[in-house]
Amino acid sequence: MLRIVLADDAVLLREGLVALLARFNHTVVAVGDAIALAAAVDDERPDVVVTDVRMPPTFTDEGLHAAVDLRLRHPGLPVLVLSQYVATAYAAKLLESTDSGGVGYLLKDRILDVAEFVDGVERVAAGGCVIDPEVVRQLLTRRHDPLTRLTPREREVLALMAEGRSNAAITTSLTISEKVVGKHINSIFTKLDLPADSTDDHRRVRAVLTYLQPHDQKPAARRGPS
Repeated sequence: MLRIVLADDAVLLREGLVALLARFNHTVVAVGDAIALAAAVDDERPDVVVTDVRMPPTFTDEGLHAAVDLRLRHPGLPVLVLSQYVATAYAAKLLESTDSGGVGYLLKDRILDVAEFVDGVERVAAGGCVIDPEVVRQLLTRRHDPLTRLTPREREVLALMAEGRSNAAITTSLTISEKVVGKHINSIFTKLDLPADSTDDHRRVRAVLTYLQPHDQKPAARRGPS
């Protein structure tokens, strides 16, 4: 029986995973944000941590950032990241630390068997390494061209940022809401390895510098509805 700290801001998914792991006789302490995750690990000293990447307040990479920090504070702490996408800002750091305890990174949409998921949790807790092949592929791709992780719309937003446009100006150019622009920019920061511990202005400059580096098939910004 394992003692697990589980972090996910989606209530239904979190409670579903608690019930699922309980079926396999594991004890789960569930939390909904990165701050609560750190506190629970300090209090519970779990056998393994299972965490999502995106959590409040910015919904970028707080969960993965917390996992990396926890591995530094608690050497050997097994961590399994369970997410919908690959956050490269901290994923490489986490996966490079396999010599100090179990590590895993699984994509939610690619888990097709409950028993295999639970087996993955148990293997990580035992010091093993469980990584979805798609995670490896995306990390290798990112080493060659950081812009390949962006969606077409995110590349358009970044192109307008490179032109010096404000969020309001991008909203007008692409006829989308400022809230949607903000979400795209947060996603761009995450995918270009610009973690949340930097200021937004600093990350914006670094994102533009990344865009201006030579890359193949870099599109001009298109104007139109989302």
